Amino acid sequence: MTAEASKTERVAASAADLIGRTPLMELTRTGTGSRLLLKLEQFNPTGSTKVRMAREMVLAAKRSGALKPGGHIVEPTSGNTGTGLALVTIERGYRFTAVVDRHASKDKLRAREAMGTRLVMVEGTGTGPSTVERRRIAGEISRDTGAFWPDQHHNPNNNAGYASLAGELLDDLASDVDYLIGAVGTGGTMCGTVKALRERGSAVTSIGVEPKGSIIFGNPGGKYWQTGAGAPAGFTVGPNVEHDLIDEGVTVSDMDAFTTARVIARRTGLLVGGTAGAAIFIALKRLAIVEPGSTMVALVCDAGEKYLDTVYDDAWLLERGLLNEPAHQRLNRLLAAFEESQRLAMIDHARTGT
Repeated sequence: MTAEASKTERVAASAADLIGRTPLMELTRTGTGSRLLLKLEQFNPTGSTKVRMAREMVLAAKRSGALKPGGHIVEPTSGNTGTGLALVTIERGYRFTAVVDRHASKDKLRAREAMGTRLVMVEGTGTGPSTVERRRIAGEISRDTGAFWPDQHHNPNNNAGYASLAGELLDDLASDVDYLIGAVGTGGTMCGTVKALRERGSAVTSIGVEPKGSIIFGNPGGKYWQTGAGAPAGFTVGPNVEHDLIDEGVTVSDMDAFTTARVIARRTGLLVGGTAGAAIFIALKRLAIVEPGSTMVALVCDAGEKYLDTVYDDAWLLERGLLNEPAHQRLNRLLAAFEESQRLAMIDHARTGT
């Protein structure tokens, strides 16, 4: 047997086998040794963390008998959950109907159609996602056709799907995760990860982020353009948002979220989604004031390539009053200040030997 023939191959048998083991990347650190790491979930198939919970919801339904061989799934989702469900249903031989609205990224909808998903379009008011109406239509389809409705906002297997993410963080770090910052929509990603971290002994402090105009943390409803996070006025927030697992809830404006995503793209070459921009914005604001030597992780829930016609399009932002050059400059100055603090710390270390 040749040396080449004796090697162990690493070949995935399906796209679902590629879920997880996403990388951590250090974005910046301070002169006091605190660092901001990005958990780059866009390296999952479908380019999003939501494929983790989509798989878990489907497999749990199969185990319980709620989903029969060759069955039909319906879910109101204009976002990444739908693309994750599309992938899982292809591999498991199910049919999938997604109830969507025009608040979604066009590329997410196109991707789903390319994967064979049936889209049912709900016309909204244009002021935000039509979450309530999408749920009503999905309920009708489920009742009329017998389709299985995972209901990501109320399905506990949504949260359970992120136990693997927590395990990866602890396995990849020599320290604890001191602060975890992420967007909150259904609650699954943030709450599921925090719960699993704490079950494994982590003393993590969690900071949940929602768009300004979302009602999850008790703020008044309003218009927002961030997709994949938040909840609009009139929506009943589901139990997967476990408030006792979120130590602090904050809001971020569309302008700050999108500005951050664009600055990250120009400084690192990585395109991240708008809600990831919101999480990174808060993380950067907090990094300077946390305890020295802290490890902070921001969850980058999806890839920015889906938002080339929105977050990364100057004309789209200008039309909505969201393109602000001073905001870009302020964020670049903050990142430059972190770099300068590292330089000064190195000089001080060289001078004192401490």
